[in-house]
Amino acid sequence: MPYTYEDVIPYGEKDTSGCGLIGFIHRDGRKEDGNNIIRAIEHMRERGNGLGGGFAVYGLYESYKDHYALHMMYDNNEARKETESFIKSSFAIDLEEQIPTRPNKNITNPPLFYRYFCKIPETYLQFKEADDYVREKVIAINKYINGAFVLSSGKNMGAFKGVGEAHDIGDFFRLDEYKAHTWIAHSRFPTNTPGWWGGAHPFTMLNYSVVHNGEISSYGINRRYLESFGYECSMRTDTEVVAYGVDLLRRRHKLPWKAVASVFASKFWKDIDKLSPEERDLHIRLRSSYGGLLFNGPFAFIIGFEGGFMAIADRGKLRPMVVGYKGDSVYVSSEEASIRLIQPDLDRIWHPRAGEPVFAFLKGYEE
Repeated sequence: MPYTYEDVIPYGEKDTSGCGLIGFIHRDGRKEDGNNIIRAIEHMRERGNGLGGGFAVYGLYESYKDHYALHMMYDNNEARKETESFIKSSFAIDLEEQIPTRPNKNITNPPLFYRYFCKIPETYLQFKEADDYVREKVIAINKYINGAFVLSSGKNMGAFKGVGEAHDIGDFFRLDEYKAHTWIAHSRFPTNTPGWWGGAHPFTMLNYSVVHNGEISSYGINRRYLESFGYECSMRTDTEVVAYGVDLLRRRHKLPWKAVASVFASKFWKDIDKLSPEERDLHIRLRSSYGGLLFNGPFAFIIGFEGGFMAIADRGKLRPMVVGYKGDSVYVSSEEASIRLIQPDLDRIWHPRAGEPVFAFLKGYEE
């Protein structure tokens, strides 16, 4: 008699990947508080298992919009003191404070959270571009200071994340008190990486943030490729390579967003052969130059940046994605129900095809 699936993996012992994603933007720059994004991600709570939730928020620090906002997580005060000494030697700090939180009965033993609004003294930038300088400092903190992790490092944006249900994380960080034009949320269901505070989504680098449903089976190749450009993966999860990949392609190599999408979810060779000669040449060049950043495996991403977001699913669309429009607002989620919960009167709703990117830009944004 052949073995059944239950003989090999007893019922209840195998977890399947089912993270929840949702994001929305008001393209006209209108801002709203975090209540709706918290309600929407809670509506998909069965997609998580309580081991991670997080938010990326854009447009929330208008008073310090020209500063790099370093969101830091510390395991203890010793790590905080060492990191603050490093930050003060590397930046000019105009404001430092604890990130406000409120007690939540479901959030236990949280680490310490601080934020620093920084500028870079001109004398430090004689031989280096400002964003590259910040990137190097972020990687150094994550790699060399035990018990310290950079949650986000962009301008006029911030990441808030941790271990727990996503809606509890939102309440813990008091996101109902912030207002922003772009909100992105993630409810985590980790399968092959640990559930820990720094490993929750989003993952960030400078202004870029990534939330991810699925698994990246090409992680080893992607990681080695990025390491050749000076990136260090230290957060113990596959999603980290996406954030660094975006930074490399967009900021450092100046690729347009459509080209970034073509690298991450490249067309199959059989489909490239059917393109016009000009398009075929472009896709061959991208595939040849950036094959190390082709992501394999089932995935759906929402990638935030200062001017909006890009959403994309893998070439087989093994993870769900739905998009809705209402006036100047764009919504993307793992489930239609979570969109309709916060915006029931949509002008249009549709399901992107496999590997088809969706872009939502603030009005006036130029690549």
